[in-house]
Amino acid sequence: MACRPTWTARECDREQRPGAYAPRVSTERVRSASGPEIEDLVGRLRARADELIEAMAARIEHEIDFYRSGGLVRPDALRASCRANLEFMLESLVSDGSDPVSARETGRLRAEQGAPLADVMAAYRVGTRSLWDAVLAEAASARIADQVLVLASSRLWQMQSSYTAAMTDSYRDVQSRRLLEQDQQRSALVEALLEGRVSGGGTLWEAVELLRLPHQGPFVVVTAEVPEVGRQALPAVEERLRSVGLASAWRLLPELQVGVVGVPPGRLAALVDLLRRSATGRVGVSPPYDDLDGTGQAVRFARVALSGSTADAPVALFDESPLTMAAVAAPDVMQYVVRKVLGGLDDFPPDDREVLLDTLAAWSTHHGSATETGEYLYCHPNTVRHRLRRIEERTGRSLSDPRSLAELLLALEASRHLG
Repeated sequence: MACRPTWTARECDREQRPGAYAPRVSTERVRSASGPEIEDLVGRLRARADELIEAMAARIEHEIDFYRSGGLVRPDALRASCRANLEFMLESLVSDGSDPVSARETGRLRAEQGAPLADVMAAYRVGTRSLWDAVLAEAASARIADQVLVLASSRLWQMQSSYTAAMTDSYRDVQSRRLLEQDQQRSALVEALLEGRVSGGGTLWEAVELLRLPHQGPFVVVTAEVPEVGRQALPAVEERLRSVGLASAWRLLPELQVGVVGVPPGRLAALVDLLRRSATGRVGVSPPYDDLDGTGQAVRFARVALSGSTADAPVALFDESPLTMAAVAAPDVMQYVVRKVLGGLDDFPPDDREVLLDTLAAWSTHHGSATETGEYLYCHPNTVRHRLRRIEERTGRSLSDPRSLAELLLALEASRHLG
């Protein structure tokens, strides 16, 4: 507003900057709002405690859907909390250092009841507003000075913040403990499932419910090498799989991350694609199986598949190459087979031996055609034939004999994966 000609400079300044001349409230008095008028006000409110508690609870039930149903928090429990809240707030107006023990107890109870924290905090706000309305009404009736009421207001809302913080801390402590207990129980169940110690009947059904897995297969087991102890090989894999509609349960071991994944028909490719994009190392996938009772055996198959994976193909499916799986299934046995079948090539220099084995591998994947193999290796078909004859001569096995060929290819796969 513009200054009038008749106003003094101070009157003009007061009109343009009203906040500069507002009454100042002592911070010392805020910390201790007690005095005869406040004590009288608190006495009046305490005399109406039952009425105020009922009004506070009714207002909470009206404004917050969660409390309206009375399902998890019964009406009598809500009123008990309102009474504790009211007593704490009124006591805080006339004394310092009130302990919000009732707030911590409310936080603990609501967390154990599964009440949403946002709704519990909203109830505290509604309850405090209800009490403040009562304070204003009593203050007007008792003709309490505005400055005293300002002090009471500051104290009341300060204590409401302290009370809510105590409740929230207690709520979160209980919630963290429960989540940790659930995680530990879930981890123990996954371990028992992977080791084949959960079978049939109610125990298996309960495990499926807790792990949130499908009740029926197909399932697969996935094993993945961890980069180091304590670090996941497939970070956030459970959440990522859930985002594409695949339920799973996982266990982190010192050397492996192992999981059971529900894979509906036609969804295996989606799983493999996600694994290839997420993996930090080698991954093995078991054959699909229908009953969770078979998880223990599937773990063994997944471990074999993991052994058959390579840097070029880090995600290996057991069913994709039975020959490779057979070659890596029993390392000690297969090392003997490699020496027995391919030992005749050991007299060659290492580079020459590798060329012969590469030629045999390429020939086996190009339909046994010297022409196609030559094109793949950028050499003449006669060169391919010559190399294959040298293998036959040194190993004493003919590539035209099915049994000898099977032995050669099995030994070749083993030599490539076992070193």
